[in-house]
Amino acid sequence: MKRLTILITLISLLCFSQTIQAQESSPKDSVAVSAVVADDSLALADSLATEAMVLDDSEADSEEGGFHKQLKTKFIDGNAGFMSLVALALVLGLAFCIERIIYLTLSEIKAHKLMEDIEKHLQKDDVEGAKTICRNTRGPVASVCYQGLMHINQSMDAIERSITNYGGLQAANLEKGCSWIKLFIAMAPSLGFLGTVIGMVMAFDQIQQAGDIGPKIVASGMKVALITTIFGIIVALILQLFYSYILSKIERLTAQMEESAITLLDLIAEYKSK
Repeated sequence: MKRLTILITLISLLCFSQTIQAQESSPKDSVAVSAVVADDSLALADSLATEAMVLDDSEADSEEGGFHKQLKTKFIDGNAGFMSLVALALVLGLAFCIERIIYLTLSEIKAHKLMEDIEKHLQKDDVEGAKTICRNTRGPVASVCYQGLMHINQSMDAIERSITNYGGLQAANLEKGCSWIKLFIAMAPSLGFLGTVIGMVMAFDQIQQAGDIGPKIVASGMKVALITTIFGIIVALILQLFYSYILSKIERLTAQMEESAITLLDLIAEYKSK
């Protein structure tokens, strides 16, 4: 911005001097000179605007590059071996989290609409039609309802027991892979602490080799040792956020299964009482 201000000032002085020279010449020459000066001023102004935009973009790129450079420097300072393990825990944990989120999102359906459709078919004594609806609908809620309709000719106790057992199996399928996410949440800070301890040992070795316990040597060793702990805690917090979101989706689906199971038992009891 300082360069741009200086250039604009020089242009103004140049235009002013050229205008004075044009006034001292003949009227025709002054008109021609004024036109040339105007054209030159417009061209120079456009070039300056372009240069200013390029300078702003280069400054933004340099700032962004500086952030990535600092992050890379911190990663290397924190002992690349242990930092790589922490980064691996983050990548694997996020992979399991994304897989669970996709699976749970695809398992969500409009349970109330499904139960209304089943009720309509049962009122028409069309059990096969109700089974077809459940079979063509994805998700654990439809699977539980299909399991109950498969045993519709048995006693109510047998139907309830079948729905309960199958519902427990579906709930276990919803939580599949969550144990790995919890493992990586626990591993990330543990790896960070391990890197910190080893970094502290290395720092004391440097102090012993230097034969001095000056503040500069101690501070540099402590900084490098604590970087792994910081990154480990950050990774654990990121994975914990995803894990909490996954648990909320599992609880929602479990509640839908329980509500749908109760509604289905009522519908089957009404159907069998006819």
